[in-house]
Amino acid sequence: MLDQKTKRAAFLIAFGICLYAAVIHLDLVMAAVVSTVDILFPVLLGLGVAFVLNVPVSGMERLLARAARMLPEGKRPQRGAITAASIVLVLIAIAGVGVLAVTMLVPQLVESARSIAPLLSERLPEIERALADSGVDVERVADMFQQSQSTAQEGQGLLQFGLGSIATSVFAVAKSTVSRVTSFMFACVIAIYVLASKRTLGRQANRVMDAHLSAAHASRVRRVAALATETYSKFLSGQCIEACILGTLIFLAFTVVGLPYAGLIGFLTAIFAFIPYVGAFASCAIGAFLTLLAAPEQAVLCVIVYLVVQFVENQFIYPHVVGSSVGLSALWTLVAALIGGKLFGIVGIVFFIPVVAVVYELFRQWTNARLAARQAQVSAEGGQASAEEGRA
Repeated sequence: MLDQKTKRAAFLIAFGICLYAAVIHLDLVMAAVVSTVDILFPVLLGLGVAFVLNVPVSGMERLLARAARMLPEGKRPQRGAITAASIVLVLIAIAGVGVLAVTMLVPQLVESARSIAPLLSERLPEIERALADSGVDVERVADMFQQSQSTAQEGQGLLQFGLGSIATSVFAVAKSTVSRVTSFMFACVIAIYVLASKRTLGRQANRVMDAHLSAAHASRVRRVAALATETYSKFLSGQCIEACILGTLIFLAFTVVGLPYAGLIGFLTAIFAFIPYVGAFASCAIGAFLTLLAAPEQAVLCVIVYLVVQFVENQFIYPHVVGSSVGLSALWTLVAALIGGKLFGIVGIVFFIPVVAVVYELFRQWTNARLAARQAQVSAEGGQASAEEGRA
């Protein structure tokens, strides 16, 4: 039998050989990784969706369990029934938010679209004068449009010649869209199954860890998993509160100033606010566009009001609401959002803050443990020195 040091040395040697082979054939390794991720993408996406939805589902389970305790002993529902009801209610709530968004957005967009034609006909002379003052030859531009209309019939043959490639491109886009939609549907089904059987999966994971890991490593994995779940739950709760606050502030500010679409833009701001520090800029652009269609003279005022409210929210509300909920200061919250956005885009901005919060908490615990061990060592050495002095 090999002793522990020999096993560790053999493991390190084997790991070094495998790492060297992987670096030498990095292209093959990356191709294999991409193929594996592509095959498992619906499963991975489903697990991610389940992790996100577990926060509202768990909250709904607590509410229903609290309500079930008021029922007589024999009429209380089982835990599985409470979980199933929680999943259904959360899905209905999400669908309701989507329907509400469409119901509010579509009529406003239709109304704005109807105002485009008279707005353009009214502003066209001013646009032509502004272009002429800027040095643009308006007559030449009009001649170019007329020539493009006259040569449209001449280009029909060329268009027919390119129909094959266009059809191929359209078919490829349609195939990719169908594949993505199918993957998302499978991911949603997997997420529902994971949420419905999360306690069984948790017990199975604990059994696997107890069987293949030492007690110390298994305890460490459970602690990190619990910390990640708690941190993300607090982050999502704080994000919901922050979205409601920002949407309400935008609605009140637009209403006081007299800007159009106050309710719609406030609602869009609350939805986009789930993307930290970036979603507000997107909703600002949409709000400025809608205001430009309805009242062009107020577009600049819309941007100014929006930026003022957003500055106040970013500096005084968001870091304290979301940052304090995940245990990060305002500075680290901003740094986490910037780094996450730089590395992974919008997804990084949304999820990097709780990730940094978990890493920060683990590092803090590790630092405190090392400081406590060092202080205990210093105290022990001081006591031993005092004992030796006493004997002397």
